Amino acid sequence: MNPSDLILAALLTPLAGALGIALAGRINHNLREAVTLVTAAVLAWAVWSLLPDIQAGGRPMLSVSEVLPGIAIAFKVEPLGMLFAALAASLWIINSVYSIGYMRGNNEQHQTRFYTCFAIALAAAMGIAFAANLFTLFLFYEILTLSTYPLVSHKGDEKTVRSARIYLGVLLTTSIGLLLPAIVWTYFVAGTGDFTPGGIVRGKLQGPEVGLLLGLFVFGVGKAAVMPVHRWLPAAMVAPTPVSALLHAVAVVKAGVFSITKIIVYIFGVDFLFAEPSSAWLLYLAAFTIIAASLVALRQTNLKRMLAYSTIAQLSYVVMAAAILKPLAEIGAAIHMVAHAFGKITLFFAAGAIYVASKKTELPQLRGIGRRMPWTMTAFTIGALSMIGVPPTAGFVSKWYILAGAFEADNYVAIATIICSTALNAAYFLPIVYYAWFAPETDGENNNHGEAPFFAVLALMITATLTIGFFLFNATALELERQLVGP
Repeated sequence: MNPSDLILAALLTPLAGALGIALAGRINHNLREAVTLVTAAVLAWAVWSLLPDIQAGGRPMLSVSEVLPGIAIAFKVEPLGMLFAALAASLWIINSVYSIGYMRGNNEQHQTRFYTCFAIALAAAMGIAFAANLFTLFLFYEILTLSTYPLVSHKGDEKTVRSARIYLGVLLTTSIGLLLPAIVWTYFVAGTGDFTPGGIVRGKLQGPEVGLLLGLFVFGVGKAAVMPVHRWLPAAMVAPTPVSALLHAVAVVKAGVFSITKIIVYIFGVDFLFAEPSSAWLLYLAAFTIIAASLVALRQTNLKRMLAYSTIAQLSYVVMAAAILKPLAEIGAAIHMVAHAFGKITLFFAAGAIYVASKKTELPQLRGIGRRMPWTMTAFTIGALSMIGVPPTAGFVSKWYILAGAFEADNYVAIATIICSTALNAAYFLPIVYYAWFAPETDGENNNHGEAPFFAVLALMITATLTIGFFLFNATALELERQLVGP
């Protein structure tokens, strides 16, 4: 297949899979899950088949239609989008394996709807990854929001539906009220919304206008969860754990920080934005979000809520790295999307496995659980160390590049933020690890359990292995993202 056909296959495969899942669910549950796994595997094949062309400097394109004069639905694969698409497609396979164990082990209802919406969400993620312009990005950004709402509201009880409405309300309000005006403004001043190396607004905007447009984009991309538009993320923790993994690692939040990074690189241009004092606020906002979210995480007693606030902090690592506006930091921003995905999906998989096996959700209930669930807690420990940035985990690699970029820019705010947040990460992750392995079990809790179902444990051990493996084998990702910043 030629590259254009592969782009089309990557976009259509999840949609075809969603239809197949819906039909198979009426026949046989095993068939439904087989269709899910086959669809995920075909998507991964289509996406990874694009990699050699991108590595060789190719930028394959696919134009679908011109909606309005100069505004088209079009796709173009570049290094940052290639990384995001490959990450999402690959993790969908593992998440699907995990979902089989979790959804069956927890006797969840409406499983066919769950797998169908999941597939549609992956199609939207591919559209975001390969978007050639702002209009296409916005279109698939909204599809991702709408397709994940049924997943967040999956349980259907009053509390869940109320939280899901917060999720939907915040994301739609920010995208329509802020992101859409930013896109219209960009088309108006630049005459195009195409993602272009070096940016498209240089010479078209200046002074405070640059900072204002940047603000509309940053707060309009609510999925990046930069404070104060972060409330949707803790609210979405009412969803089943595989959905939390989708939100935090596979697609949703990664779509947010990916979009901001892509806008900085291809709409503003790193050099132009670096020369504009009115853009300096972004780094301070990201630094504030990192520290504030870490402090809130430190106070949580519910495991999933703690992980949610940890995600808010870790996402702003990507935003801060992009805002440092130095080549090494831009590479670090891209690599941290991968490192965070591997580590955080492992942590959520572990949290879900704990819930399925023991129905425990609170941190004090985890005392001594490592002796009953050694595989799960080994994976949790690896994920926690990656969030802190301890070698040999993926988190160390990305923090190395972000710190190197901060030193390159003599940016002491970024350096201090990374040091402080690393200490805070250790402060809320290491006690969990210690009590899980070394503290005696709490009397009166449900301690008559072992590991979660096989498929759930298999998936979390695979992602834990990837978290360590990326520390050792990251050359392909690094070479790909070096194309972002030139020779």
